[in-house]
This record gives sequence, structure tokens and C-alpha cells, in this order.
Amino acid sequence: MKKYDSLMSVERLTVSLESELAEAVREAANAESLNVSAWMAQAAHRELSSRGLREVVAEWEAAHGSFSEKELAGARKKLRA
Repeated sequence: MKKYDSLMSVERLTVSLESELAEAVREAANAESLNVSAWMAQAAHRELSSRGLREVVAEWEAAHGSFSEKELAGARKKLRA
């Protein structure tokens, strides 16, 4: 579990989740030996990173055209490796 040092700025948020989702989050956090706050922070970082990647891809496609199915299949294959 990561400890927050006194220099890290943190803000408390309150979120509401469906009961089943909340339980799944607790279980996932526990499986990774994290508290729910740390797990949710990691999930938020992943989502924001994905959003940034989607923006980069959209900019590239606007300049160079859409990726072909062959290019997408090749990328998926590399991601699975």
C-alpha cells in the first residue's frame, strides 16, 4: 500500500456507485493490496491516459487519414504479445 507523504496534495471526493459496482471495486482493490482510494486513483489515471491517447490518434488520423483494418489488426496483435 502506498503511503502519502506530507508534501502530496490530496483532495477528498465523495462518489456514489451502484452497489454491485462498489463491491467489485472493493474486491479489485483488495486483490491488488490497495485501498479503494488508491485503486480508484489508478483507474482515473488509466482513463485520463486513454483519453489523451484517443486525442493523439484522432489528431493523427485527421492529418493522415484513418487507420486501415490491416493496421488496426497489426496493432491489436502487438498489444496481445
